[in-house]
Amino acid sequence: MAFKRVVVTGLGALTPIGNTVEEFWHGLSTGKSGAAIITRFDASKFRTQFACEVKNFDVTQFIPRQDARKMDLFTQFAMVVAEEAIKDSGLDLESINRNKAGVIWGSGIGGLKTFEEEVINFSKGDGTPKFNPFFIPKMIADSASGQISIKYGFRGPNYITVSACASTNNAIIDAFNYIRLGRINLCISGGSEAAVTQAGIGGFNGLRAMSERNDDPATGSRPYDKDRDGFVLGDGGAALILEEYEHAVARGAKIYCEIIGGGMSSDAYHITAPHPEGEGAYLSMVDALDDANIKPEEVDYINTHGTSTPLGDPQEIKAIEKLFGEHTYKMSISSTKSMTGHLLGAAGAVESVAAVLAIKHQVVPPTINLFNIDESIDPRIDLTPNVAKARKIDVVLSNCFGFGGHNATLIFKKI
Repeated sequence: MAFKRVVVTGLGALTPIGNTVEEFWHGLSTGKSGAAIITRFDASKFRTQFACEVKNFDVTQFIPRQDARKMDLFTQFAMVVAEEAIKDSGLDLESINRNKAGVIWGSGIGGLKTFEEEVINFSKGDGTPKFNPFFIPKMIADSASGQISIKYGFRGPNYITVSACASTNNAIIDAFNYIRLGRINLCISGGSEAAVTQAGIGGFNGLRAMSERNDDPATGSRPYDKDRDGFVLGDGGAALILEEYEHAVARGAKIYCEIIGGGMSSDAYHITAPHPEGEGAYLSMVDALDDANIKPEEVDYINTHGTSTPLGDPQEIKAIEKLFGEHTYKMSISSTKSMTGHLLGAAGAVESVAAVLAIKHQVVPPTINLFNIDESIDPRIDLTPNVAKARKIDVVLSNCFGFGGHNATLIFKKI
């Protein structure tokens, strides 16, 4: 059977460098850092005392207080970005077939803040079990997709993917497949995360995975720099409205771009460390290119996973050089995590929006804080250091890799 075409018709973003799509793009294109000292709790006793938090977020501007109290912060983020994406898409909810509309979301952890608060409250008590009646529905990761589905009456596939930091790319690939197979006409897809908590910071500190540059948080996330010392935790979310091409055209929708491929693989190597030769990353990109039926030379820009960890960054570059050969030195590469920090399960959503906007504006967002490129990286590679770059962008490849060896790659194309 012939696959149907899938396009992006709406965007929503709530990030550490901007609380709307427009603000997010301004932050990306101007090289803004979202990192600062943590405000949600006293982090002074932690090895890492800073993060990329969403700033000036007042949920009551979007959700009635009594409803917001029943949602973890990551679900609140999901509701806000889904609403922005729906509005941006121009969908008339009364005229579409909502039986053929889905919600497929991604989150690596879900309601960590809720879980932490309930356990702390219980430990301070006399041992008598006393928990918030909304503890479980607030905590479980699929509450985000469920709440979105309820609000908009979308009765198609409704679930959440959990594959650590690859979660949202997996969610978008699933949505892409449901639409191109003709199972549904459209889908709200994306992801959200709110792991800047005591448990989140403490847990990643225990792994020695995060930057400890407390004296200069704004330069903490420095992918591909020789002095990088770990990732910076971020939170927020993003949403995309994916739609079958003919369905979008019939309603006169604005079309940002087309999704043409998705690839997945497993490192099958280690629970937290990437394969030393980037084998899983390579296989994921190969799978995506095969699915899109394009050649490596057609890719103009790669939004890398690029977390700013000592092991992960060079392994991804190895995989890119192995696959793209001499074309590696002709395309642009950047890590937007240098600005947003690492949003864990929501990273793929935020970076997908960045990829779509790069196509729209024909501008590659920079890798900021790139002061001295790691000696293991070929200097011929254009890592888009510190300043955004205007160039022709027809095809963007976006990578996400997660603990457990999960790898997922998306390919977007100008239409």
